[in-house]
Amino acid sequence: MKIALVGRPNVGKSTLFNRLVGKRLALVDDTPGVTRDRREGAGRLGDLDFTVIDTPGLEEAPEAALEGRMRKQTDRAVEEADVCLFIVDARAGVTPLDQTFASILRSSGKPVILLANKAEGAKGEAGVYDAYELGVGDPIPISAEHGEGMGDLFAALEPFFQTAQENAEEDENDDEADWDNPLKPLRVAIVGRPNAGKSTLVNRLIGEDRLLTGPEAGITRDSIGVEWRWQGPDRDWPVKLFDTAGMRKKSRVQSKLEKLSVSDSLRAIRFAEVVVLLLDAEAPFEKQDLQIADLALREGRALVLAVNKWDLIEDKKHAFEALREKADRLLPQAPGAPIVTLSALNGAGLNKLMPAIVKLYVDWNARVKTPDLNEWLQEAVHRHTPPAVAGRRIRFKYIAQTKTRPPTFVAHCNLAQDVPAAYKRYLINGIRDAFDIKAVPIRLMLKSSDNPYAKK
Repeated sequence: MKIALVGRPNVGKSTLFNRLVGKRLALVDDTPGVTRDRREGAGRLGDLDFTVIDTPGLEEAPEAALEGRMRKQTDRAVEEADVCLFIVDARAGVTPLDQTFASILRSSGKPVILLANKAEGAKGEAGVYDAYELGVGDPIPISAEHGEGMGDLFAALEPFFQTAQENAEEDENDDEADWDNPLKPLRVAIVGRPNAGKSTLVNRLIGEDRLLTGPEAGITRDSIGVEWRWQGPDRDWPVKLFDTAGMRKKSRVQSKLEKLSVSDSLRAIRFAEVVVLLLDAEAPFEKQDLQIADLALREGRALVLAVNKWDLIEDKKHAFEALREKADRLLPQAPGAPIVTLSALNGAGLNKLMPAIVKLYVDWNARVKTPDLNEWLQEAVHRHTPPAVAGRRIRFKYIAQTKTRPPTFVAHCNLAQDVPAAYKRYLINGIRDAFDIKAVPIRLMLKSSDNPYAKK
């Protein structure tokens, strides 16, 4: 399987190439046009292995010129590739050159996955949604430099590695439609601080001593994937459980080996669909627990809070009420996140964990019909009118869901940049309540709609 990285100069192709091959093979610099020849390397993303091709930046130039000869290298890479990753710069926005080469890629007949690179932070948000106009599918926001969005890229690439019956026209939306495929394993990462009982929990779930455990903290160093089948009430679920190394405070991580272990745990979070944060019942919600939870939620993963060593707690009712209050107060970005109390050592409460994971996974894949969304939006705005900005009223025109995993919505309005954060939170909470999408991250983007008659 060959994957070509294409795009205009200085959008981050070589940075993404280095990340996919896991080495600094390609020269990276802020100067545009550093790459002049296509470079191939053995890439890996999760459990997907492929050949990745780094290409020169696409430029319009005569064939005899240096830029024209570089363009030929890119053309050959596109011909050889099974899938093209078309990269644009989210911070710079869509340029006429991006439009030109989007047209070229569409006419090539090759499957194209659109990546909006440098999307970290508020500066990249607008450019991500501008990329929809390129007409090559939904843009995936990533940061090649920081490794953000790799889980979404994995989900978009995975269908091309399925059986021979899956053809090259599959895209990320098809993968979303196939989320409940009974043959597709549910990827669950078990994360937490050292000595929380993660390996013991995995062993107890699968019913065998598959992983090394003990009283010492930090036994697990690599993220280990274990395949398992859970017998649910209505069907069997194939599950891939990832046991991860315990993550300590960054200031305490000194050795190179532990740094690599933590990096592996972060990678497991990015490639998971549901993250189970294992808390110690005697010391829950410490600062490191909250940082791990925040990371999982920022990556858009569904989060289950599992409280281990519950057998050591005497007043269980009072302790659970305190856990619920703390979770709602300290993790407002995931209101109502499920809390499962259990003992990995003796198996008590373990029967509640997988039903909570599956319920959250279904919500994570929730899709709301556009007419229902717009009917809700009219009622929400009528109930609570957005504040005026410099005497001008904010008017919402329509809203639509652009993707799932997690549920993502785009609302079009005037003065989008001036909508207060509090009003945006009001809309997100309204979506949760109206369509019963609890606990999972919800992303709402506001976009200013241009007046189509303004230039006439």
